[in-house]
Amino acid sequence: MYIDKRLDDDKDYGMNLFNPETDACRSWLNGKPNGSVVYVSFGSLASPEANQMQELALALKGSDCNFLWVVRETTEMAKLPTHFIEETKEKGLVVTWCNQLEVLSHDLICCFLTHCGLNSVLEALSLGVLMLEMSFWTDQITNAKLVEDVWGIGITGQRN
Repeated sequence: MYIDKRLDDDKDYGMNLFNPETDACRSWLNGKPNGSVVYVSFGSLASPEANQMQELALALKGSDCNFLWVVRETTEMAKLPTHFIEETKEKGLVVTWCNQLEVLSHDLICCFLTHCGLNSVLEALSLGVLMLEMSFWTDQITNAKLVEDVWGIGITGQRN
């Protein structure tokens, strides 16, 4: 999986901090055209503010893109706009956790909106997935700089 998607029979990608919604993700992703899905995940610790979650939700809802968004159940789900999940169910799937490596390896992923945690960056980089960075703290800011300026495989989102 890590080396140019050449390990087709490798289905064990290690551990997960949370319980991934693997079946829901697989079935939803399999119905989408290649290059049509934006994958959004801010990892296990980063926590966007409520206004950032609201703006991102409105942007995804108003876009022409399908999206898969990992929103942690305990802390982040309440920050979504009322009825967002129901109103976007045709073009979007919101899950509490997924197998990120499996998702990123799909040809239908067009880009990854990421917090730029090291694992996320290395997974996306190894699979050639373009990144839009929204870093929050510590190494994420440096990782975002490397993704954009050194490796040339992403851009940093501007904050208002």
